[in-house]
Amino acid sequence: MIKNIVYQHKLEKEKLISKDYVFRDKLNFAQKFIDSDLIKVITGPRRAGKSVAAFLLLKGKEFAYLNFDDENLLKVKDYDEIVKAIFEVYPDNKYIFFDEIQNLKNWEIFVNKLQRRGHNLILTGSNAKLLSKELGTALTGRYIPIEIFPFSFKEFLNVQGFEFKKEDIDIPEIWGKLLNYLEKYLLDGGFPEVSVNKLEAGIYLDTLSDSILFKDVVKRYNVKYSQKIYDLNNYLRSNFSSEYSFSKLKNILEFRSTVTLQNYISYLEEAFLIFILNRFSFKMKEQIKTPKKVYLVDNGFCMQISSRFSRDIGKLMENSVFIEILRRGFKPNYDFFFYKTRSGKGVDFLLKKGIKAEQLIQVCYRIDELKTKEREIKALVEASRDLDCNNLLVITWDYEASEIIKGMEVIFIPLWKWLLQ
Repeated sequence: MIKNIVYQHKLEKEKLISKDYVFRDKLNFAQKFIDSDLIKVITGPRRAGKSVAAFLLLKGKEFAYLNFDDENLLKVKDYDEIVKAIFEVYPDNKYIFFDEIQNLKNWEIFVNKLQRRGHNLILTGSNAKLLSKELGTALTGRYIPIEIFPFSFKEFLNVQGFEFKKEDIDIPEIWGKLLNYLEKYLLDGGFPEVSVNKLEAGIYLDTLSDSILFKDVVKRYNVKYSQKIYDLNNYLRSNFSSEYSFSKLKNILEFRSTVTLQNYISYLEEAFLIFILNRFSFKMKEQIKTPKKVYLVDNGFCMQISSRFSRDIGKLMENSVFIEILRRGFKPNYDFFFYKTRSGKGVDFLLKKGIKAEQLIQVCYRIDELKTKEREIKALVEASRDLDCNNLLVITWDYEASEIIKGMEVIFIPLWKWLLQ
C-alpha cells in the first residue's frame, strides 16, 4: 500500500518537474547549501511557490518526493515503512524532498533520524513553527531556513515580461507602464496563481484564505470557536497596517477570554496569514504591553476583504514595504519594529543592527501635500534624535530627492525603485 502511494507521488513529481517555472530570487541563496548535510527547510504560506522552489533547487538531480498533504500517507504508523517504500521506488536517490511535512505527526523526530543516517533532506512547510519550537528542539544547528513569500515586485515584473533599463525610466511611456504594473501589484498581490495564470484575484484569494484557515488553523489546532477565528481574520485583514490592542479586539469581536484571542492570533501568524509588529522600546515590558501593528503576507489578501472603491494606497504601500523588508532578511520584533517618538509621532519602520538603530523609514503616498510632508518629516527628525540614527528614508509613490531638513539629510525614493534595489 505504502509503495503504491510513493509511486503515485512519483508520477505527480514527473508531471510537475516537466513544467516551466519562474526562477525565485531566494534560490540563489538556497543553492549554496544544496549539497550540505544541513536540512534545507523551505517555509512560507500555502500556494506561494515553496514546492516549485524545491523542484527548481533539485532540477537535474535524482531525488525522491513525498507530499504529506496526502491523508493516506498520514495513516502510516511505522515510519520505517515509508523509508523502505522510498528506496523501493527511488533506489538511486541522492536527495529526499518532503512536501508539507508539518502534517506528519512527530515529523521532527522522523526527519532527525534520517538526517543522522546521512540522507540529504529538503522540507517544505506552511507553518511558522517549523522555524521555532519543533525545529529548534529537535534539529538545533542542523538546518538552514529558506523563506518563500509570494512574488516580489521584481519577480512579478519578470512574469509580466516587462524589462527596462534604468536609463529608460525617463521615457514617459516606460514610466507609465511601470507605475501601472506597480498599482496592479499593490492591488492584486504576488501569489503565483494570480500572476502567472491570470486568475481572478478576488475569487482565488478568498478561497485560498478560507482553505488556509481550515487546514492550517481550525483543523490543526482543533479550534473550538471556528466562527470567532474567521471573524478575527477578517477584522485583521480589513485593518491591515494599523495598530490594535488585545483589549480593543476582545471587546469589538466579543471574545470572552484575552488568552483565547492571543492564541488565535498566534495560530494566524503560524499559518503565515498575518504578521504582528511590536512598537520598539529599549524596555521589553513596554514592547509587550503597548499596541501592535498587523500586516498581511500579501497585498491581495488586503484588498479582497475591503472595497476597491475605498482602497488606501498608502496602507497598501506600507504593507508591501513590510513584506519586502522580511524578504531582505529582517525579523519582526528582533531587528525590525515600528516606532513612536516621545511626543507620540509615528515612524512606520525601524531597522536595527545589534543594539543600534540602522535606518528609519516612512512610507507616504501623497508627499506632494505640504501638511503630509511636514508630518512625516517631523516624526522622522524626532525619532532620529531619540535613537541617534541619521539614516532617514521616505518611500513615496513617484517623488525622488535628497533634502536637508533641520540639519539632517532625508532621502526620498519612489516605491518601485526601492522594491527593485
